[in-house]
Amino acid sequence: MNDQNVRKSLSQQITDPASRHFGGVISELTGVPSPTHGGTASHIASMAAALLNPDSAFYHDAGLLARLELAVSYMLNRQHEDGTISLGSTNYHSPPDTGFVVTGFGQLYRLLERDEWPDVKPAADKVKLFLERSIPAMLTGGCHTPNHRWVLTSALAWLHDIFKMDALIARADQWLAEGLDCTEDGEWTERSHGIYNTVNDIMLYHTATLLGRPELLEPVRRNLRMMVYLVHPNGDVVTDYSGRQDFGQRADLSEYFLVYRMMAALDRDPVFAAMSDLSAAHLSRLGPVNNHAVLGYMVFPQTSIEGLERAQLPQQYVKIINEHHPIDRDLAGRVQAGHHDRITHSAMHLAFGSPVARHRDGDVSATVMTRAASVFALRHGQVNLLAVQIFTSFTPGLVEMEHFARTPDGYFMKTDMEKGYNGPIPQEHLPESAQAAISPWYLLPHQLRPVTHLQKHTLAVEVTPGDKEWKLHMRADDMPDVFTQVAFSFNLESKLTGAGLVPIQPHAWFWTDGAVRCECGGNTLELSAGAHDHKLKMIRVNPLQNGVQTLLVNLMTPLDHTFTIRLL
Repeated sequence: MNDQNVRKSLSQQITDPASRHFGGVISELTGVPSPTHGGTASHIASMAAALLNPDSAFYHDAGLLARLELAVSYMLNRQHEDGTISLGSTNYHSPPDTGFVVTGFGQLYRLLERDEWPDVKPAADKVKLFLERSIPAMLTGGCHTPNHRWVLTSALAWLHDIFKMDALIARADQWLAEGLDCTEDGEWTERSHGIYNTVNDIMLYHTATLLGRPELLEPVRRNLRMMVYLVHPNGDVVTDYSGRQDFGQRADLSEYFLVYRMMAALDRDPVFAAMSDLSAAHLSRLGPVNNHAVLGYMVFPQTSIEGLERAQLPQQYVKIINEHHPIDRDLAGRVQAGHHDRITHSAMHLAFGSPVARHRDGDVSATVMTRAASVFALRHGQVNLLAVQIFTSFTPGLVEMEHFARTPDGYFMKTDMEKGYNGPIPQEHLPESAQAAISPWYLLPHQLRPVTHLQKHTLAVEVTPGDKEWKLHMRADDMPDVFTQVAFSFNLESKLTGAGLVPIQPHAWFWTDGAVRCECGGNTLELSAGAHDHKLKMIRVNPLQNGVQTLLVNLMTPLDHTFTIRLL
């Protein structure tokens, strides 16, 4: 696979000296090169690994070495005077995006400088120069997202390993002093199993091992153990409730391969070894420079897991994640934090620690979710019910379940919504601008308005697993005439049939009554029963997304409606 990557890199590398992108490798997405961890830097990792791997067709290839030096020169040319790089799609002069590259280039430098082939020394020197230039940015730079903090600590640890500057450790300690954001059950803040889990895990692995902080590996272990229960039968990871851009996207275990392998070797852990094997079996890409499977394999030969016992990974289980996490207590505590739920260029991620139930029975995989855009998802072989979403005119928009409890038969979830009206600002709180000829709305202290006519509305969902079926019982009876809509989204490959389906647009129907069937690859789901209490195609938020097939069930409160999903 790595040699194939190299051939592709060479075909996409810009070799025109007159180009401002000279030496960079063109991105398939944008059509231009970028100096990022997933861009040219990732191609550099593949090139270097091929050059120094005796089993590669490119071993000690002079032509590839010249191209590698061109690519590293491109990285130096795209590095700003402050030591940063720019992501390109956003994040200009970005310390965290530079940090991703620094962690990868730290590994790359170690691979190049310890090799006995003298011809790679010029490339190693250029990589070291890039790293040295990045030091000021790593010592002073900030972040956007929760995972960026550990990206920066890893980068600082690698720079300290190479340049031995105490200030680098001091800066890493500033980030680490904020504490680690992983629940007891192993979930990181962003709940991103398709992308940012592995960022947190691999970056804290490097931070822990390079700085001699073994305690930093505890959340990594918890996350890797949790992921055993968040893999679908085909090797895809669960992205049904992600808080980041992998939400609902197909993702596999590729970027888990290296960290599972390294942790398996460190702990001599049969579960981690088995998960590393599973990741290798579903490896579809080698990864970015900071988590490149072949580069990491070569840089850390001590992480061999040959001969290590493999655990039998579970294929039948019921697992509740974060059932006992004190989310209500933590959410209440944010008042004292003083940020008023505002953070620049990022998100508060208030869903952190929300309960999730996972069911697996062979080729059946189901997820019950709170504080997510979907409340339920189900895979039955090749039939994918990707999401069940609820929309209401009360708030208005998408409804997320906020409360979770086990019941004797399954799970109970609900959300309590409130909506009132804002009274006049008390006279004593009015600003001077209120007395002017023109009083701008945005200068008024709206937070001091009293609430009037406060209305409350509760929507509850009971999820009941059974023998070859699931029931979703939805109730809302405290307020009449609230428009409600339930959207069932399926993969495009499935065939949907039913007498009650009324077309809305391509790949979208009203499910007005009766049952529908969803078939794909010899697997079938039968769902009942549809309804059509109103004609709205959307309630503030468009439920119809590209890349899926959607059935809309329109309900009106008071509602007491049960959907039954049978596995045939």
